[in-house]
Amino acid sequence: MSFGKAAVKVAYLGRISYHNALKIQQHHIKQHLDSSNSSPNTLLLCEHEPVYTIGIRQAPYTPEEEQRLKDLGADFFRTNRGGLITFHGPGQLVCYPVLNLGCFKKSVRWYVCELERTVINTCSKFGIKASTSPDTGVWVGNNKICAIGIHCGRYITSHGLALNCNTDMSWFQNIVPCGLVGKGVTSLSLELERNVSTEEAIPKLLKAFSEQFNCSLIYDNSFM
Repeated sequence: MSFGKAAVKVAYLGRISYHNALKIQQHHIKQHLDSSNSSPNTLLLCEHEPVYTIGIRQAPYTPEEEQRLKDLGADFFRTNRGGLITFHGPGQLVCYPVLNLGCFKKSVRWYVCELERTVINTCSKFGIKASTSPDTGVWVGNNKICAIGIHCGRYITSHGLALNCNTDMSWFQNIVPCGLVGKGVTSLSLELERNVSTEEAIPKLLKAFSEQFNCSLIYDNSFM
């Protein structure tokens, strides 16, 4: 663990396509890997247009199945993150930490656990009791409230977490989220029985992140 608090820059991307957000992540990763560039650790926050993504543990998704999902009005991407299929869309707070774990702790297991604790802490700030399970992500009972899927190469992280705020949950009915049969999905809005926007969730998530990762957050000019 490094001495002192690591600094993490926060950038708000707003509503953005998955493709464009991926390009921004790749830009920040490249800066980290460029030895001549002292790139800051960065937390990218956004919402996506409707998109289904699958990770490296890909169940066989045929071209016909991919087209079926696209015909619903969503994009479809195969990615290098962990996990199986999930949905991203409006009303879901997506957080992509692009971090050099050398500034924190060089352990992918530790990193994933801290992401889980960050979401549990965020939910707690809303008065919601969330927990982990043997399955990935963060859960309220048997319903997943946040999906987590990351990639880590040379201790540089990408991808991240997706917290359901006031997401249209009907999009999840078209898939088996994360390949978990018999499990459900939920959101902050469903749990609290009121509308909870991503804008309301952002300050609580950032506070929880800074607490769990013991870091100082720096806000760039794009932030809200």
